[in-house]
Amino acid sequence: MAEHIAGSEEAFVQMMNDKAKELGMNDTTFKNCHGIDEDGHITSSYDIALMSRELLSKHPDITKYTTIWMDSLRDGKSQLVNTNKLIRTYKGITGLKTGSTSLALYNLSASATRNDLSLIAVIMKAPSTKVRFEEAQKLLDYGFNKFSFKSFGNKDDVIQTVSVNKGVKNSVDIILEENSGTLIEKGKESQISQSIEINDNIEAPIKKGDKLRSSNFLFR
Repeated sequence: MAEHIAGSEEAFVQMMNDKAKELGMNDTTFKNCHGIDEDGHITSSYDIALMSRELLSKHPDITKYTTIWMDSLRDGKSQLVNTNKLIRTYKGITGLKTGSTSLALYNLSASATRNDLSLIAVIMKAPSTKVRFEEAQKLLDYGFNKFSFKSFGNKDDVIQTVSVNKGVKNSVDIILEENSGTLIEKGKESQISQSIEINDNIEAPIKKGDKLRSSNFLFR
């Protein structure tokens, strides 16, 4: 696949490193595209979380595959079983990726969503596969017990209809470009409010994608 996309493994690894830098993965250096131990091939739990978030947010359909527990190949002659045991036991689990080598030991990026709150727990160098799942579950439990997601609107929601000067139409709907919300500690939901500021004297032409307002989250 690396040769097909980039022409060579070396060129593809360079693409991987360029993307890592773009995502802010400052502790990561890829030396190969397969992940097997190699001198200088390093990363961190924070960087794995960044990479996992990018995958989940930009390619959400990945969870259609990462949540499959068992599937068959070749007309049922072969079976594949998900190596992420949390798929069967953890409420809201959405994936994501296990990995292990002789030097890195047992690793896991575990993702889960409950009540619109999505979390990622990364475990590295666990001494056993059992420990990596136990520790990931502890981290996810902590996050769901401690925090909640406060939603202020969903993508394409109409926030307000505003007047437009010198236009074919006298008004235009303002919609959310993306989902809007924030992470907040449980019990403090009532201490946050949203303010929306509309630009004054809006004049035509107005096209899709123009920014007509700004949104602020305020804690009291």
